[in-house]
Amino acid sequence: MNILFIGDVVGRAGRQVLAQTLDRLVDHHQVDLIVVNGENAAAGFGLTADIVREFFDLGVDVITTGNHIWDKKEIYDTLDREPALLRPANYPEGLPGRGVGVYSTSAGIKVGVINLEGRVFMKNLECPFREADRLIEQIRGETRIILVDFHAEATSEKVALGHYLDGRVSALVGTHTHVQTADEYIMAGGTAYITDAGMTGSLDAVIGIRKELAIERFLTQLPVRFEVAKKDPVLCGVLFAIDEKTGRATGVSRVREELVSR
Repeated sequence: MNILFIGDVVGRAGRQVLAQTLDRLVDHHQVDLIVVNGENAAAGFGLTADIVREFFDLGVDVITTGNHIWDKKEIYDTLDREPALLRPANYPEGLPGRGVGVYSTSAGIKVGVINLEGRVFMKNLECPFREADRLIEQIRGETRIILVDFHAEATSEKVALGHYLDGRVSALVGTHTHVQTADEYIMAGGTAYITDAGMTGSLDAVIGIRKELAIERFLTQLPVRFEVAKKDPVLCGVLFAIDEKTGRATGVSRVREELVSR
């Protein structure tokens, strides 16, 4: 089976390129399950209920997120109501939402999806390694096909978790840094890995933000209100091929689609 994972969707530009390219990608790659990281979809910071519905209407099966999921409080109720909208599982107990789910494809194949957040250069959360242990054990009885979205800053933390989970999950995909990496491969135990899926948003930008504003902040070190860039949207993601019987990955490849206006 084929799972298409699409990296962090940033603002309207990201949503537009997703809407214009998703059907073609699904048909071309014979995709069985679509997972999208949507934590930056609402003007670059957070997510709204309307955008969640927009994604599902496009055919997205599961939405993962990260540290920006808490930026818009209006999403909190949706996190509790919508089982296919995930937030990182290693936040403290009692918060809205969930960090794991098992979902069925149109052919009835069950796929587990786990959402975790890193701790290096980020928040002081529960250990993502130990939380992964717990969640894998929780869903292993339902399916051997498990995808992990690890929303983390440090490359070393992502690589380490990939090796730690090798042979126990089908794929681990890194998100958060918005730059697609070229290190996709299948680890010794059969887990497909990539450090970052990349960003779905404006290419003429600084990781999705208007380049003028980002440069101003670096030059002056003063607070600058960021705005999402709009020009030259690009979709970045990863395609995973998984053996349905064993849950082991048989292929992994980067995906990139541009809508260039220049």
